[in-house]
Amino acid sequence: MKTYYDVLQLLKRYGTYIHVGERLWDMELAAVEVDRLHESGLLDDKTYATAKIVLRHEHEQELKSPLNSDLRRQNNGRQENHRG
Repeated sequence: MKTYYDVLQLLKRYGTYIHVGERLWDMELAAVEVDRLHESGLLDDKTYATAKIVLRHEHEQELKSPLNSDLRRQNNGRQENHRG
């Protein structure tokens, strides 16, 4: 497991699909779900630690590039305006 996508695929194996609409929020929710799976004994310590490291890294990268988030938000707003 090396990427955020890999973590999402791991969660899908347990029936958890995440899409809140804001990438940072998705990552935060994924972290909560990984915690929950580990606490319930479904994830071993190594898988848990790896997933948390990946999520932390991706979260930090997203925070470092707010321009990308702003552009996504602007594009989403344009799409919604065209729909209605």
